[in-house]
Amino acid sequence: MKVTVRFFASIREAIGQGSESLDTTAGNLAALRDELIARGPVYADSLARGKAVRLALNQVMSDESALLTEGCEVAFFPPVTGG
Repeated sequence: MKVTVRFFASIREAIGQGSESLDTTAGNLAALRDELIARGPVYADSLARGKAVRLALNQVMSDESALLTEGCEVAFFPPVTGG
């Protein structure tokens, strides 16, 4: 299925792009994250399992069990702090 993936803040800086459209076989956010991690060191370092990464599905904060649908938008970003 085709999904749009958006990267924010330090993740966007590390990966070098703000968004991309991709075809995936992932059924949920966890599987999509794993597919991206498998792309290579830049993605693996930014989205590693031990790192605090927030996810949103169609602009709603979601956990990794959220199911993907055709044409959905997924966002990855680090936790945001204020001050």
